[in-house]
Amino acid sequence: MKPPGRRLSAEETALWARVAATIAPLHPSRPQPRDIPAPTAAPTPPAPLRLKGRVPPALPPAPPPPPAPRALDRHGLDAGWERRLARGLIAPDVTLDLHGAGLDAAHARLDHGLTLAAVQGARVMLLITGRARPRAAADRGDARGAIRAKFLDWLVAGPHASRIAAVRPAHIRHGGPGAVYIILRRPR
Repeated sequence: MKPPGRRLSAEETALWARVAATIAPLHPSRPQPRDIPAPTAAPTPPAPLRLKGRVPPALPPAPPPPPAPRALDRHGLDAGWERRLARGLIAPDVTLDLHGAGLDAAHARLDHGLTLAAVQGARVMLLITGRARPRAAADRGDARGAIRAKFLDWLVAGPHASRIAAVRPAHIRHGGPGAVYIILRRPR
């Protein structure tokens, strides 16, 4: 490293050139610094149109697009979690039963239950929704199977989506096809 304010002598420059010639680049596909063209002056933006002495107001920048909703049923857990959930070896920290509730009441109870689970530091919530119904009947309002058809949409679009690590089907000892496990992230 050269001291500030001093130029290299001819002997030092020749020595540096010999050393630099022995070096192989780590990324040969990248252009070398001497191959990079000098920056050109950016074209000047056109002058704003004037309408009778006035300048039109500038448009505000477009907001960034919202993040795509996560598919909570496809998120991965490590193999240990997956194995213990599939065998029913994990005991839920919180159980929430939505049987007998209408869609609006079930949605409110789910949000409230997730809030309480997060405050308590729970990791696994057992959500009892009832069995799924045929796909054609998924959007049937307050009819049977409506909560099961809607709860994933509520989770993805709800305020707790960032706290949920995964949603998995429950083991038969915890309700089988009528229930799911909601695995919550650890608080950071």
